[in-house]
Amino acid sequence: MEPITFLNHLANLFVPALALGALAAALAKLTWRAELAGRAWWQLAAAAAGVNAVVTLAGFALSGDGRMGTYVAMVLATTLVLWWFGFRPGRG
Repeated sequence: MEPITFLNHLANLFVPALALGALAAALAKLTWRAELAGRAWWQLAAAAAGVNAVVTLAGFALSGDGRMGTYVAMVLATTLVLWWFGFRPGRG
């Protein structure tokens, strides 16, 4: 495999993780304005994208490809991370 092809595959592996993190953070900021007022959008997006990248790698390691369960786990992990920023116990 040529290096440029490898980089293309590697980038495409993480595009869903980054896109879901960015979109979910934007929607969370719109939905939970008061609860997430102390956090910038980029902080939420970075946390969500980071956990999604870990879930993507775990799903790839466990199944060998991007199975649907990996995407479900990404959605659940994103929800948990964004909830943690806005509603965790002892937050405020």
